[in-house]
Amino acid sequence: MKVLVVYDSTYGNTEKIAKTIGAAISGDVKVLRAGEVNAAELNSCDLLVIGSPTQGGRPMPSVAELLSKIPKSALEGKNFAAFDTRIAIAKLFGFAARKIENNLKAKGGNAIIPAEGFNVTAEKAPKLKEGELERAANWVKAFNKSN
Repeated sequence: MKVLVVYDSTYGNTEKIAKTIGAAISGDVKVLRAGEVNAAELNSCDLLVIGSPTQGGRPMPSVAELLSKIPKSALEGKNFAAFDTRIAIAKLFGFAARKIENNLKAKGGNAIIPAEGFNVTAEKAPKLKEGELERAANWVKAFNKSN
């Protein structure tokens, strides 16, 4: 199975989650920043995993730009999963993972597991809360079973 894990990261937290996800998936796995992805990579993967920090209730601009470049119906029949990193108070504005998930579903993708959020501390330079990398690896186990 060819897997593409796409992310962007401000403080390195989303990158750590993306790399943990990539390491926990069996198959031919590539983990790339959103700005490094080309259309051929999107077309050739069997599973697409996209993640972003939540900023103002939305994914980072680089991830939003990548999503906007995916043509309508381009993901017909393609499996995907979405995740984000978040601070709990962001609930007021919503989370990036749900917006990523909705975007990919609108383009024909099949969500193999509900979108997931991984928590960071509410500091000036946020850090992943304890246990989040383990939770990310367990999240992958859940969608490995459904694939």
